[in-house]
Amino acid sequence: MTTDGDRDGTGAGIRTGAGTRTGAGGRTDPGADAAPEPTADPAPDPYADTPWRPVEPALLRLRRLVLLGTLLPAAALAGVLPAVFAAPVWALCALPPLAAAGWGWGALARNWRSWRYAERADDLLISRGVLWRGLTVVPYGRMQLVEVTSGPLERRHGLARLQLHTAAATTDATIPGLSPAEAERLRDRLTELGEARSAGL
Repeated sequence: MTTDGDRDGTGAGIRTGAGTRTGAGGRTDPGADAAPEPTADPAPDPYADTPWRPVEPALLRLRRLVLLGTLLPAAALAGVLPAVFAAPVWALCALPPLAAAGWGWGALARNWRSWRYAERADDLLISRGVLWRGLTVVPYGRMQLVEVTSGPLERRHGLARLQLHTAAATTDATIPGLSPAEAERLRDRLTELGEARSAGL
């Protein structure tokens, strides 16, 4: 049987099956109908069902007040003094501190949202960080000391900080931005669980 390619002398290939074309010399060319390679599914999040708890919103307000209290006076000094004693164009020196304040305002919000903790059956999870995410797992049986601290600014905003000291310094952890009642509840519960695990109960 003579094909169209044989009649016109061009040697054009003929289609031999779905998705495959046979050319001159018996070469095959995969067509566009070839099935795509399957893609691997992303690894599931092992902590997707963990009951995470956030820190208090007052922590964000406190940190933003510290940010503005530091950079706004610096912007005023950098812009006013050179403009008064040199030339008005030197008022532009206030722009870098103002830009840093604007960037820090949003960065503090993202960092505050990243702080969370969860109480599980055998350990405490603490997650934080935006660009560099960190997850600390503190087994109850390794806790040696749990204390609640609160500085002057934290007390003014109704905040407390929980500090965990374990048998290994690398697993020491801190949870900032807790209400005093929540910090005391965690301290009492973690101390009780730590003593029970240490005793083998």
